[in-house]
Amino acid sequence: MSSVPMHRLEVVVATPAHASLGSALTYRSERALAPGTLVRVPLGRREVLGVVWGPAVETPVHEERPIAAALDGIAPLSAAWRQLVAFSASYYQRSAGEVALAALPPQLRELSPAQWQRRLTRAGAAAAAAPAEQPPDLTAEQQAALDALRRDAGPFLLFGATGSGKTEVYLRATAEALAADARAQVLVMVPEINLTPQLQQRFVARFGSAAVVAMHSGMTAPQRLKAWLAAHAGSARIVLGTRMAVFASMPGLALVVVDEEHDPSYKQQEGARYSARDLGIYRARLEGAKVLLASATPSLESWHASERGRYHRLAMPSRIGQGRLPEVRLVDMNLQPKGTAVSPQLLAAIEARIARGEQALLFLNRRGYAPVLACTACDWKSECPHCSAYRVFHKIDRTLRCHHCGFTERVPRACPLCGNLDIAPLGRGTERLEEHIAELLHATRRPDGQPVRIARIDADTTRRKGALDEQLAQVHAGEVDVLVGTQMVTKGHDFRRITLVAALNADAALFSSDFRAPERLFSLLMQAAGRAGRDATRAEASQMWVQTWHPTHPLFAALRRHDYPAFAAQELQDREAASMPPFAFQALLRAEARTQEVAQGFLRAVAEAAAQLQDASQVMVYPPVPMTVQRVADVERAQMVVESTSRKALQRFLAEWHPVLQASRVKGLIRWAVDVDPLAI
Repeated sequence: MSSVPMHRLEVVVATPAHASLGSALTYRSERALAPGTLVRVPLGRREVLGVVWGPAVETPVHEERPIAAALDGIAPLSAAWRQLVAFSASYYQRSAGEVALAALPPQLRELSPAQWQRRLTRAGAAAAAAPAEQPPDLTAEQQAALDALRRDAGPFLLFGATGSGKTEVYLRATAEALAADARAQVLVMVPEINLTPQLQQRFVARFGSAAVVAMHSGMTAPQRLKAWLAAHAGSARIVLGTRMAVFASMPGLALVVVDEEHDPSYKQQEGARYSARDLGIYRARLEGAKVLLASATPSLESWHASERGRYHRLAMPSRIGQGRLPEVRLVDMNLQPKGTAVSPQLLAAIEARIARGEQALLFLNRRGYAPVLACTACDWKSECPHCSAYRVFHKIDRTLRCHHCGFTERVPRACPLCGNLDIAPLGRGTERLEEHIAELLHATRRPDGQPVRIARIDADTTRRKGALDEQLAQVHAGEVDVLVGTQMVTKGHDFRRITLVAALNADAALFSSDFRAPERLFSLLMQAAGRAGRDATRAEASQMWVQTWHPTHPLFAALRRHDYPAFAAQELQDREAASMPPFAFQALLRAEARTQEVAQGFLRAVAEAAAQLQDASQVMVYPPVPMTVQRVADVERAQMVVESTSRKALQRFLAEWHPVLQASRVKGLIRWAVDVDPLAI
């Protein structure tokens, strides 16, 4: 009786980079399974999801276990998708299995093959909803951008002012890509979940609901699975999502659009710390697709690439409908009475807007009532016992809440140290600003004689599912006169009635130790200004107010002119002089331990070992230092910067260093992680 031939296959499973277990494990199979096939395999005492990576080539050193089952009915993941995962794992110093399995819907890991078959049966194609929207006429700038997209290969950087009609360019470019090939698919990425619904509405209106699926972490597990299957099967022609969507399985990818490409939200901050923008560019090149990056304030890396000719820059400096960008007004807070939160000039401008039936937006990037609660008689402050940070006072529920570890307590009736009853808030958050502006405007009336309506949008007021959509709908419907919010209201929203935007505490980033802080501040202020005057009939009176203690700072001079190129030129000149990115390349090694001594001791030990590596002469390893918030949830954190003027040399160094990191055993060390191209140091 002949025995059944056995196939030896390499399968990747979810193993973290710091684990000693290799990325690809070898299993036996009676069937010859194609690379990319989804399988369930035994791992220890568990059965886990894996992806067949290819035939095993190494000689077996121990008995190999059989594959439990293949998930039939799903086409294997493509070679291009596997190459994207392999590149991501290599570049960002993670295991291929960790990247691959994190990119798949969570429900894939939970369903048995029998459950799969039932799910696939239900996941038939939905009836197509016919698109109804007729596209508007294009401006000359939009037409020129689309002509260049047709003519050239890219990559493209669409440098368009806020309100210049960049979304219409995405829609037209998508329509052309889909019309050119019946199998073509388009990936559109946005930086944050709350921007997905409004853009999805635009795409559904133009292409029909059956053609568009969303992908973001706010969806339920069944929703994510359904969207992933539709994209994988090719029935979803358009995938619209946050950074996770860069790994969507799309066999017909023809166009990648990265909206607000400058946004730091595209960088994953845990696990595999990838940049979805950078991977989108790589993926487009890998699959022969076009890629369009877009922003009113491009990242300095992208701007530098367009200056060097590596990206094709498309300029759209004019707003739709002859609307102009808002006038920028600076308020010198050195001339205001001590403790002033809203200057008299700004208050008068807000009242003028209300009298005309217009809206104002006050932007303060700090939620809660006050960042600190303090005793007036002793040195007690509301420090978190588990973190090296203060707990924030939230007046609405009378709690002190740590925004790092989540530790929450009721506000004490008296000072815990001295018993003093007079404990007071220090500083101002959006909750306190909302209360303060209500006090200032209590006697002001709207044109219909009714009191002023004030709303607040931040992470605290939008916790409930659907709350953000409800609040935004109220703003759009004109049911709010003054909107108070954090940076979540400054990005991408098309508020037609807002004619005044004010930034109340913009100075914090001017003198930050993070070299990227000025770039982020300028981008944030330009984006915030872009919320004002988007309706051309009101644009002439639109204003952006900035309250600052440093009105002569060069950043504000460029902001007043809406002159991003001038700001970028100066910033790039400073970066080049200091050998900072994009003129150098960085990685960050972070360590977490029970004590700061252990964390820094680990970093020092691996730094000494790194001196012996082949490419050590081309890499600078800086001394370890505590992180800015050095303790979170009773875990001490330290970091060490690694830098080189050569990206290739840095990559070779990191690959050679990785086994050294894995082999290092330090008592008390909890975990370590490498962050390539870090956005915050």
